[in-house]
Amino acid sequence: QVQVVESGGGLVQAGGSLRLSCAASGRTFIRYAMGWFRQAPGKERDFVAAITWGGSSTSYADSVKGRFTISRDNAKNTMYLQMSSLKVEDTAVYYCAAGNSVATLKQGYWGQGTQVTVSS
Repeated sequence: QVQVVESGGGLVQAGGSLRLSCAASGRTFIRYAMGWFRQAPGKERDFVAAITWGGSSTSYADSVKGRFTISRDNAKNTMYLQMSSLKVEDTAVYYCAAGNSVATLKQGYWGQGTQVTVSS
């Protein structure tokens, strides 16, 4: 089992950058695929990006490709989401998830979320 805690959210102007972090507890962090999801007010929680346990494979939603970069440091039990060229429509609560595979992230472990607000 793993617990995850997000941090790094905040208010940023359009075109700016933010880096989110997801710190995980437990010695088995390396066994889990990790991912980011986001939920805007009144909308469903959507996939943003994911990374395999070893970090060799990543995937992104079309809406963030070329702007966001997911990475992980297994020595620090931490995953990151570097967000650049932020748009107003990126405003949402961002959630970190850990799962047995990228395909089963939604059935895994979730954090409480961190708010990202992009102003025009």
